[in-house]
Parts: sequence; structure tokens; C-alpha cells
Amino acid sequence: MKFFFFILFMMPLFFLKNMFWMVQMMLFLMMMMFMMQPMNLMVFSNLGYMMGCDIISFGLILLSIWICTLMIMASENLFKVNYYSDIFLLNILLLLIMLYLTFSMTNILMFYLFFEGSLIPTLILILGWGYQPERIQAGLYLLFYTLFVSLPLLLGLFFIFDKTNTMMMYMYKFYSSNSLILYLSMILAFLVKMPMYFVHLWLPKAHVEAPISGSMILAGIMLKLGGYGLLRVMLIFQSMTMNLGLIFIVISLLGGFYISLKCFCQIGMKSLIAYSSVAHMGMVISGIMTLNYWGFMGSYILMIGHGLCSSGMFCLSNINYERLGSRSLFINKGMMNLMPSMSLWWFLLMISNMAAPRSMNFMGEVELINSLVSWSWLTMMMLMMISFFSAGYSLYLYSYSQHGGYNLNLYSFYTGVSREYLLLFLHWFPLNMLFLKFDYVMIWF
Repeated sequence: MKFFFFILFMMPLFFLKNMFWMVQMMLFLMMMMFMMQPMNLMVFSNLGYMMGCDIISFGLILLSIWICTLMIMASENLFKVNYYSDIFLLNILLLLIMLYLTFSMTNILMFYLFFEGSLIPTLILILGWGYQPERIQAGLYLLFYTLFVSLPLLLGLFFIFDKTNTMMMYMYKFYSSNSLILYLSMILAFLVKMPMYFVHLWLPKAHVEAPISGSMILAGIMLKLGGYGLLRVMLIFQSMTMNLGLIFIVISLLGGFYISLKCFCQIGMKSLIAYSSVAHMGMVISGIMTLNYWGFMGSYILMIGHGLCSSGMFCLSNINYERLGSRSLFINKGMMNLMPSMSLWWFLLMISNMAAPRSMNFMGEVELINSLVSWSWLTMMMLMMISFFSAGYSLYLYSYSQHGGYNLNLYSFYTGVSREYLLLFLHWFPLNMLFLKFDYVMIWF
């Protein structure tokens, strides 16, 4: 509750002049305070007012605060040209409140409320600060894909409440359901949010049209809301998932493979990174659907790793966009000649994206491969393809944008500023350093 009030009482700062960086500093302070609080790894701790925190919530709340802080750092351009920067900050803090409450609610109805509520500030970000006129269509896609499946989820929650007389998430381990309609109505909302292949069309559109902050929050946190919801409701549907999980695993793995191939066809940097998110989330869905210890653990670690890595890659594409005015790979060529230091960060984030060792993506993927191969050895083929092509399209994006002859039309040009290097460092450092403390996330289940 104290952190909720912390964010709430930061709101009046917008009425003062030049408070853009002050808000960011306050968020860094809040991040440190949240990190230092005592955590019980096995059960919910810090309980009170329908709120609580276990290790899954803890990691995702930390990620939310971190990404929101970095969003402000990445959006300096808005502050420089004074493009409604105060309203922008207000919007980010509203979004952070929604995300914080979503992840810390133990009451599943309140979780649903904030799960859907986080859509509104995201939509305002895309519509208010997006670049092309197509952002309206992208916003509608995002809105209607999510709303279409959220009503069945609400009805499912009421049905479960009718059966169990409780809305507390951790009481659901005493209840098991065998209803197919209830199963589909409860998990479809989360699968669309992830997004699973077939219901993923809103994601590339929203990413391409969103401003840098919108892309960061979409890749960093919004996709993780679906995984978090699935991890929570799988308690109720264990017997159903034993029978039907096969369908979702097959769709996710085949979809991940097809999307990986699709990445090679992309000519826009942002759309390539957005499609790679769908491929990674396919593995996360598969891991959760196996219902085993390794799968749950791997999906949780990959979600956090992907949140940091994908967000950093969007920052890189935005740094190029601010200089060249285009995200096309035909124009963003030979950047190593012009921004040699930035090339190092491209390399570091690309190898994290292809799940090279020392990154959390590597740890998550190893655990997911373990869980899926133990579930069925036939998944080996698809996993092999997804991992191979993941390295392929990361290398394709890196080599295409960094090597080769640069565009001779570029006249005024400057290399990265210290703010941008710090921004990329703050994505990469936790992504690779949390690898050293993964004993914490190995014992939560």
C-alpha cells in the first residue's frame, strides 16, 4: 500500500515546472525501496487490503517500475520540444499504478479490474504520442482484441465465485474445474494478451505505431500480464490442461516457428522486434501448458528476461529513428561507420535476444526446452527450429543495420549521448547480472 501512495503523491509534481527528471529520480528511489523490502519466497508476504506479494508478483512489479523509469529516460525528446510532457508523465504514473495493483492483488476480481484498466493509459500513449495516422487503427486493434475476450473472463470469475464463495487466488488450489467453456473463457483473455499465434495481429500494429515509451511498456510489461494471469489460474484447471494443453502447445510452437520465418521478411526494425516477441511468448505459453516445475520456472524467467531485452531493442531502434527519421532497414545501414560505440550495445542486446549464455533469456530457454522435451520428445524439432531461427533473425537485424555501406544522403549526424548509453546499460545490466542470482527464482514454486 505504501508504494501505491508513493506513486499517488507524485502526481502533484506535474503542476510544477521542469519536474520531468525529478519524477524519474523518485521512481529510481521507489525501485530501490521496493527491492530492499523483506520477501518470503514460498508464500504471499506483505498481506493487507486485498494486496500481497509472492516471488512472481515481486519480480514483475520490479520490472514494471524499472521499465516505467526507463520510459521517461527514453522519451527526452518530448521534454525537449515540450510536447505535452506533463500529461505524458501523468499517463505513465497512472499506468504504473495500474500495473502495480494488477500484480499485487490477491483478489482475482480486483486483478481483472486493473488488468483491463492498464489498457487505457497504453491506448492514450499510442493515440496521443504515436507517429503515423495508422495509430488509430492500431489502437482499435489493441482495444477490441482485448475487450472481445475479457467479458468471458469476467463471467468465468463470477461463475467460480458462485462455486467457491471466495475470490482469493490462493484459495483456488482447493477447487478444480472440468468445464470446457469455463476453461476457455478463463484462459483466452490471457492468451490474447500474451499473444498466442492466431490472436497476435494486434501486437505488430500496436508496436509499429506506438511511440518509444509505448513500445517499451507493451514489450516489457503488457505481454507479461497474460503470462502472470495464466500462472495464477492454472491452479484451477490442472486436469483440463492435462487433456487440452497439447492443442495450445502445438499452436504456440508451430506459430513460433512460422513467426520466426516471418521475421526474415520484415524490412522495418520495429516490426521485426515485435514479431520476435511473438515467437518468444510462444515458448512461454508452451512452458506454462506443460504444467511442470521447469516449465513454470522457465516461463517466469524468460518473461522477465524478454521484458528487459525487447525493451532495450526498441530503445536502439528509436535511437536510430531519431537520427534518420526512418526505421526501414534499407536506410538504417552501415551504422557502425557513424555510431561505432552504439554498435557494441546492438551486439550485446542482440546476443541476449538470441539467448546466448549469461542472459536471463538463455536460462529461461534452457528450462523451457527441458520442460517441453520431458513432456514429449517430439517438441524437440520445433524447439530446435525456433532457437536456430531466433539466432538467425537477431543476426540478420544486427548485420543488416550495422554493416555495409551507409546512406550518403545523411548530412548532419551525431553519435549517441550519455543518456542513451545509460539507458541501454540499465536494460542490459539487470538482464545479465540477474543470471548470477537465479537461485531465487528457482525455488519459488
